[in-house]
Amino acid sequence: MPGMAGVVDTGQVRAELLAHAPEGVQAGGTVWLGLRLQHAPDWHTYWKNPGDSGLPTELEWTLPAGFGAGDIAWPTPRKFPLGSLANYGYDGTVLLPVPVQVPAGFSADMLEVSLYASWLACKTECIPEEGRFRLRVPAQGSTSLHGAEFSAAFEAAPRQGTSASARVTPAAERLEVSLQGLPPGWTGQRLEFFPETPGLIEPGAPWTQSWDGTRWQASIPLSPYRSEAPTAMTLVVAEADPPGQGPGRPGVRIDATVGGPWPAVAALPAAVPDALNAALEANAARAAATGAAPAAGGSSLTLWAALLGALIGGMILNLMPCVFPVLAIKVLAFTKHGEQASAHRAQGLAYTAGVVLSFMALGGLLLGLRAAGEAIGWGFQLQSPAVVASLAVLFTLIGLNLAGLFEFGSVLPSRVASLQARHPTADAFLTGVLATAVASPCTAPFMGASLGLAVALPAPQALAVFGLLGLGMALPYLAASWWPALARLLPRPGAWMETFRQLMAFPMFATVVWLLWVLGQQTGIDGPAALLLMLVVLAMLVWSLGLRRRPRVVLGALSAAALVWLGWVVGPQVTRMDDGPLAGPAPTAVAGVNWEAWSPARQAELLAQGRPVFVDFTAAWCVTCQYNKRTTLSDDRVLGDFGAHEVALLRADWTRRDPQITAELARLGRNGVPVYALYKNGQPPVVLSEILSVEEVRAALASL
Repeated sequence: MPGMAGVVDTGQVRAELLAHAPEGVQAGGTVWLGLRLQHAPDWHTYWKNPGDSGLPTELEWTLPAGFGAGDIAWPTPRKFPLGSLANYGYDGTVLLPVPVQVPAGFSADMLEVSLYASWLACKTECIPEEGRFRLRVPAQGSTSLHGAEFSAAFEAAPRQGTSASARVTPAAERLEVSLQGLPPGWTGQRLEFFPETPGLIEPGAPWTQSWDGTRWQASIPLSPYRSEAPTAMTLVVAEADPPGQGPGRPGVRIDATVGGPWPAVAALPAAVPDALNAALEANAARAAATGAAPAAGGSSLTLWAALLGALIGGMILNLMPCVFPVLAIKVLAFTKHGEQASAHRAQGLAYTAGVVLSFMALGGLLLGLRAAGEAIGWGFQLQSPAVVASLAVLFTLIGLNLAGLFEFGSVLPSRVASLQARHPTADAFLTGVLATAVASPCTAPFMGASLGLAVALPAPQALAVFGLLGLGMALPYLAASWWPALARLLPRPGAWMETFRQLMAFPMFATVVWLLWVLGQQTGIDGPAALLLMLVVLAMLVWSLGLRRRPRVVLGALSAAALVWLGWVVGPQVTRMDDGPLAGPAPTAVAGVNWEAWSPARQAELLAQGRPVFVDFTAAWCVTCQYNKRTTLSDDRVLGDFGAHEVALLRADWTRRDPQITAELARLGRNGVPVYALYKNGQPPVVLSEILSVEEVRAALASL
C-alpha cells in the first residue's frame, strides 16, 4: 500500500479522503469528513452488516485533542447475490461521510487530520486492503469543493422512519416483518430488507413479500446459526434495484421492537467453504488488530507510551546472557582507572552512540525492506543461517578470550592489537554495535506492542522508538561513565577481577549453544555439526597462535589449513537452509492435547468446526518463547483447560522467514515474537502477554 497521502489506489479501489466545511472550521461547529471509494468494474466493498460474508469498511481517525468523530452515515446498500449467498455493500462510487465535532476552544488556523482505513474488496475473490491518509482543512474560509458529493451521500442515507407500526416477530425458521408508513410511491413495489445486526437472517435464501394496502409484509428465513437474540433491531428497507453505479436507492431506517421469543439455535455445521472461511478469518483478525488503534486524539498518548516502553525494554536487555558479560567487563574497567573521568565519559558517549545508531539502522533497514514489499519483522537478522553462524563464531572467540585461552595482543600484529588501547572511544562504539546485534531479537517480550506500532508510524516517529530502545540499553553504562560514584560502589580491584572475567566466559559459551540450536532449526542437524567441528579447529588455531617459536608456526599452519579445508568441504552445510517443516504434530503430557503446525487454512478449518484456536507464534532464536514453552505452555493445569474447552493448539514457527506468519503478526498489531493469540469464531482474537503466566492463560480460556 502507498504511504500517507490523500489518495490510495489499489487497482481494485481508489480511495480518497475528502472534507466538507462550507463555513470553515468553527469552534463548536461540525465538519464533515468522508472516505470516497471508487470501485473498479465488478468490484464491491461492504456495508456495516456485510451479509453472508465480508467485512465492513472501518475508519480509525487521529484528530487534535478535543475533536470527536462520529459514526459513519452509511448510505443505503445494495444486495449482491452470490449463488446461495448474498452480500450487502457498494459498487461504483460511494462516499462514507463522518461528522466531526469541533471543540468550543478551537482557534488554530488549520485542522490536520489522519485516517487509517481498512476495507475488503471483492469480486470473485476477496482482497483485504488498507490506506493511510492525511488532510489539512483551513479553518478560515469555505471548503466545499466536494459539496455535491456530500449532498448526494446525505440523500443516499436512509431516512428515519416511524417505528410505532413496525412489527418484527420471530417464528419457526422465519422472521415475520410488517411495516406501515413507508413512502407512498413504494406501494406495490418490490423492496429489499437489510437488518443492521449481522447473522440474524439468511441473506441469500428465497423469501416472500407482499402488500396489504399500504402495509408491507415479508417472511424472511432466519439463520439457524445466529449468535444473537435481540429484543429490538434496526432495519433498513429500500426499493430493489440491480447493481449499478453508486449506493442503492434511498431507504428508510426503522427501529423495531421484537415481539416474541427467538427459536432455538442449531449446532454449527461441520464445515463451510474453505475460501470463504479463509477470507473471513484472516480479515477478522486484521480488523480486530486495527480496532486496537488509537481513537481520535489518542495517538500522542500511544506514541509516548511506546517511547516509554522502548526505554524500559532497552534497560532490561542488559540482563541478557550475551549482553551482560560485555557490559560487566566494560564497567569493571572503570575501577582500574578511576582518575580518568573524562576518558570514561567519552567512552560512555561512544558506547551509547554505537547502541542507539545500531538500533536506528536496524529499524531503518526493517522499514525500508517492508516498504519494498519484503514480509519481514523485528529479529529478521537471526532468520539467516549465515548471521547465526557468524555470531556463534564471534561469541566463541570472545568466550575463549575471557576464559584466558588467548589474548588478542598475542595473536594479532602489535599494530592491530594496540588499536583498542590507542582508540578506546572507537572500541566502545564497536562494543555498542556488537551488543545491539545480539540483543535486538530479545526485545519483543518487553515491547512487542511498541514495535508493532512503530512499523506502522511515519518513519521519523518509528525511528524515535528504535532510538529510545537503544538509549535504554546504553543507560547503565552511560550512567556509570558519567557518575564515578556508581563505579566506586564496585569492589576494589584485585585478583577477583580475573576470576570474574573467566566466569563471564560461560554465559558466552551458553549463548553459542543457543545459537547452534537455532542454526539446527534452520539447516537441520548437519549445519550445527559442521559449525561445531569448525569451532573446535578455530579454538585450536587461536590457542596455537599464542605459543612460541616453532610450535606456533607448525600448529598454527596445520590448524589454519584444516579450517580452510573444513570451510570448503562442510562449510556449505552451515548456510544451507532446510526446506522441510520445522516441526510436525507434537503431543503434550495430557492425552488428546497436541500441537500442530500453523497455517491460515488449518486455522480457518478448525474455526469452521466451531473449535477455539490458540496460536503460539514462536521462534528458536527467541529466548522468551522457549521459556514460555517449557513453563506455562507445559503446565498440566493449562493443558487440562485446553482439553476441557476443546481448544486446538497451533504453533507458528518463525525461526525461518515465513511471509504468512509475518502477515498474521501484522494483523495482530505485532512485529516480533513471542505472540500468543486465542481465536474464536465470530469474535476478535485475544492477544495475551508476551511473558505468559498460568493464571492469564487459564483466565482467557475460562472466558470462552
